[in-house]
Amino acid sequence: MNEINDYLIIDDNKIEIKSLIHKNSTLEPIIFLHEGLGSIALWKNFPNEIYNLTKRDVIIYSRVGMGNSSALNKPRKTNYMHQEAIYYLPKILNFLNIKIPILLGHSDGASIALIYAGSGNKVKSMILEAPHVFVEDISIKGIRDAKKLWDNSNLKDKLKKYHQDPYGAFNGWCNAWLSKEFYYWNIEDYLDKIYCPILLIQGKQDTYGTIKQIESIENNSKGIIKRYELENCGHSPHSQYPKEIANKIYNFLNNN
Repeated sequence: MNEINDYLIIDDNKIEIKSLIHKNSTLEPIIFLHEGLGSIALWKNFPNEIYNLTKRDVIIYSRVGMGNSSALNKPRKTNYMHQEAIYYLPKILNFLNIKIPILLGHSDGASIALIYAGSGNKVKSMILEAPHVFVEDISIKGIRDAKKLWDNSNLKDKLKKYHQDPYGAFNGWCNAWLSKEFYYWNIEDYLDKIYCPILLIQGKQDTYGTIKQIESIENNSKGIIKRYELENCGHSPHSQYPKEIANKIYNFLNNN
């Protein structure tokens, strides 16, 4: 495996990028888009598993404010996922000379993938884990519960392993979602402009969203949809069942 660690500068922001490259691969690469509190490090070994199983190049990056990328210098706005999908992601793909990616997104990252694909950009296929297309009461409750953990537990110390600025990472995400304006956030208008195959993955005990999220994607997007729901599974199926999820992704990509 050829592992390349790099940084891309966008508007004075440093973006941390990790690439796992197969020699002479002609398959479309997989771009990992992390969750709201995610980073390169928080994916842990899962990208390596996907790299080894699929024989495709894998690209992981940490968004601004997360991981070892530049810290946030102002609060996140309610359209931060739109900004990521429409402004940052195209620049990152251009830097990597990737024309038609496979997008693997978790939570916020899945929403970013949907906005990108629904904005007229070419995508080979998407794997969407615990995606959000609108805000549910359970989503707000989950984030309020996370805020209580932040205030009353060692969550700050845990996040230091994955973010150079854990305070900025947490507050940027939490404050955006808990703002009054964010309750009306909705990206369903993008769905009927998406034609690529999609694998939807949802834990049935997800504390941040329900099956209604993947039902909306299935009912409104135009491509082939495969959905996989897991019993006894929360918001992060790839962490709880990494082998099972990796095999589902492998089978999906081999048939689409």
